[in-house]
Amino acid sequence: MFRRVLIANRGEVAVRIARTLRAMGVSVAALYSDADRGARHVRDADVAAHLGPSPATESYLDLDAVLDAAERLGADAVHPGYGFLSENPDFAEACRGRGIAFIGPSATAMRAMADKLEAKARVGAAGVPTLDGLALADTTEATLRAAAEAVGFPLLVKPSAGGGGKGMHVVDDLDGLARAVPVAAREAGAAFGDPRLFLERFLGRTRHIEVQVLGDAFGNLIHLGERECTLQRRHQKVVEECPTTGLAPGLRERLLRSALEAARAVDYESLGTVEFLVPVGSEDEYYFIEMNTRLQVEHPVTECVTGLDLVEEQVRVAAGEPLRLRQDDVELRGHALEARVYAEDPGRGFLPTSGRVTHVHLPEAAGVRVDSWIERGSEVSTHYDPLLAKVVAHGADRAEALRRLEGTLRGARVAGLTTNLAYLRRLLARPEVVEGRLDTGLLDRVTDEVARDARSAHEPLAAAVYALAHLARAGAPGADPVWTARGAWRPGGLAEGVVRVEADGEELLVTVRGRYEDAEVSVRAPGADRPLLGPVAVRACAEEAGDGATGHLLEVGGVTRHAVTVGGAERTEVWVDGAVTVVSPAPVGAAGRAASESGRDTRLVSPLPGTVAQVRCAPGDAVAEGDVLLVVEAMKMEHPVLAPRDARVAAVLVAAGDQVASGAHLVELEAPEGEP
Repeated sequence: MFRRVLIANRGEVAVRIARTLRAMGVSVAALYSDADRGARHVRDADVAAHLGPSPATESYLDLDAVLDAAERLGADAVHPGYGFLSENPDFAEACRGRGIAFIGPSATAMRAMADKLEAKARVGAAGVPTLDGLALADTTEATLRAAAEAVGFPLLVKPSAGGGGKGMHVVDDLDGLARAVPVAAREAGAAFGDPRLFLERFLGRTRHIEVQVLGDAFGNLIHLGERECTLQRRHQKVVEECPTTGLAPGLRERLLRSALEAARAVDYESLGTVEFLVPVGSEDEYYFIEMNTRLQVEHPVTECVTGLDLVEEQVRVAAGEPLRLRQDDVELRGHALEARVYAEDPGRGFLPTSGRVTHVHLPEAAGVRVDSWIERGSEVSTHYDPLLAKVVAHGADRAEALRRLEGTLRGARVAGLTTNLAYLRRLLARPEVVEGRLDTGLLDRVTDEVARDARSAHEPLAAAVYALAHLARAGAPGADPVWTARGAWRPGGLAEGVVRVEADGEELLVTVRGRYEDAEVSVRAPGADRPLLGPVAVRACAEEAGDGATGHLLEVGGVTRHAVTVGGAERTEVWVDGAVTVVSPAPVGAAGRAASESGRDTRLVSPLPGTVAQVRCAPGDAVAEGDVLLVVEAMKMEHPVLAPRDARVAAVLVAAGDQVASGAHLVELEAPEGEP
């Protein structure tokens, strides 16, 4: 067995791998960039080495820097996790060239499967059904036209060297293909260090089913069951489960058999995943799409139902041990589901978010496992994938696992940045999900509705909690400036106090009469005749909720609700019934935002923190509504900044390569005619 293993990764997967290595008695070595100094995966390791600047291309994707660190730290093996260098055959080869074991398959097998078209040819020759595909030799108009004619529309643009939804685009015509290819190439280069692309026939309603395989150097190869990975948004998996449900009789066996045939086609050793598309309602039709020659993000659902530690099995194979189990030993018990918690804003098109985590509560209960890297004080950067945590629930059947997952997500809280927690809760309650009526296009069809519903339905109550919480923190009436304003709290009798707040971007007026413990509260929008809430009697008590949070028990209209507040006077996140609302004092001139959002504003701002990848306009240019003026890159994805109206560019305030904050001014447009 290895003495010390370097984990060539970061975040959740590094924390998860380290847990197994420690249990095996193996010393853990870690790596970190500037952005990850002091991160949890670094503190959990026995030794760690600094790689370089925050951008992945200058740190975690720097093959030589990683290997130099491995030698410096005395590691005799490297575990690549997933993402970064995990499917790079040159890295696997370079490790072994320096006498360091690579915890993964051979470079030959990786290279065969890394080239998606070669992989299809290999497994197709082994009798596994495949989809038509074609590599892009270049991006000239003639090449794109010929490739599109050969594959047919609609088609899928995919990176040759990686997966995970990055760099994948569905296009319906030649113009869409011409627009998507350069974007996909840049995204593939940023995520995998390889911009090569290929085109693939796009099927209609399908299920995404993958099979976990495990092989050793002695010719032993088994499968560990299959996973349902159909719930995807923009080709990025959101919820996974094991095993699948509702497959036609015999189809499951054919999928498992084909997965083993695909792996044998490249003499596969180690842990790997063979992925298929299955048309909805199919009795026997399915297609191989790719093989991931690494540990998968969703591997915990397989661990839950098999009782195996897949990382341990992967490490043992790399150390030269034969498999410890045969196919007949593999038994799937119960059902497991996993939900991915991301730093993203569903209300703003799922733009990645970043910031410092001020509070985190990811409860574990019977049958529930949480894999996470965040803690109070963690810095979430736009340089890397936005995955914060995975919540995994296991039950005797799918219904029990789903109930446990929903229950945990209902009590989960992450403060300091926006996440998709509320979105996940709403998604899991959808009848299509509850009943298992899934296809890969489901989320793209319903996600706007789910994201809209995920916005807190409790803004008025959250605004009231915010006002009351400040009174509670004051300790007594008169101790907080809010409550000492003229006309508010008076000696000998408490009059009304009015607080102007912003709840999830909406301006509200909170009127409070009484004390924190026994008050009358009313909430209304400015200028509205009728209140959104109340006036209602509120009896409250404060309690410690841990990790910088305060709990509040509120009796409203005879119903007691539990609320939690995290934050200070400038920004407070309020959870009521599991839904979160961001509340802060309404800024002066808040009403002026309407003009900005209507498209009359002359300044365009960055939708998120990131790097300016492209500038496509110059001062004096005439632009039309919808034109792409700049592109901001964050978390390996590109986000275009569009012209809100026909206008002329007055000034460009940034250059390609600049780091920008969310809300930073990027471009100034000339004011519309007739406006100053």
